[in-house]
Amino acid sequence: MEKRRQGAGSGLEEKATFWRDPALNDLELLQATYVTHSFAPHTHEGYAIGVIESGAERFKYRGSSHIAPQGYVVAVNPGEVHTGAAAIERGWSYRMFYPDVSLVQRAASPDETRTLDVPFFPSPVIHDPMLAGMLSQLHLALATSPSTLERESRLTWTFAHLVMRHADTHLIERPTRGGRSIVQHVRTYLEEHATENVSLDQLAGLVQLSPFHLLRVFRETVGLPPHGYLTQLRVTRAKRLIASSMPLAEVAGAVGFSDQSHLTRHFKALVGVTPGQYARACQR
Repeated sequence: MEKRRQGAGSGLEEKATFWRDPALNDLELLQATYVTHSFAPHTHEGYAIGVIESGAERFKYRGSSHIAPQGYVVAVNPGEVHTGAAAIERGWSYRMFYPDVSLVQRAASPDETRTLDVPFFPSPVIHDPMLAGMLSQLHLALATSPSTLERESRLTWTFAHLVMRHADTHLIERPTRGGRSIVQHVRTYLEEHATENVSLDQLAGLVQLSPFHLLRVFRETVGLPPHGYLTQLRVTRAKRLIASSMPLAEVAGAVGFSDQSHLTRHFKALVGVTPGQYARACQR
């Protein structure tokens, strides 16, 4: 849902897009630009986590006034009263997540046998450029990616790093026995189900690890997250089919991409040319 209105006297347009993701515990998301709008004191049942993409936001929180400028992360704990308004004349643009407590707990759990304590973020304004980039990429993926594995993996990895780096909860990354055999099991499963919309929960259940633990072991061993490995696998298969003269309109579905534009985006990112360019080169 999107709403737009002109910021009085600023010449800048206010806009807000809000949606819920039913596949992720009804996670609420907001992408907005505000100029004259100000939030009355309010709370959230879960967290309010986001990244300032331009401008700066001013807000009151836990008895103090804070300013979050461009590139900074905002982390408001559940149930805490806070406000929100522009800190500069041109307002601010941000991407926000409103996850419930259980979603953050589960994402950051180091193993499948223990529930993480409720994380508390001591500082509501965080300077962490790497995390800010991760949050922006996650928000974009949740808005555009049809891949369940990518969406779940990015959410788990990003929220886990937020907790590990900035919450008062200390996570212990336990060593994994048989890491290579675990990863090989997952790789084999992905190769055999490459055309399916595989989920991170499926993969974690397959090897009896928490989603975060699986992501860490897989990344350490392969150098890619599982969704990155699956994309590489699909593109490699697409190259073979294109070289065999399969019509491009059929290739995307044959290798597991949702449509031709999805294939084209990932193909060019990995190969450097579009599927059409690759097909023409194979015909020479």
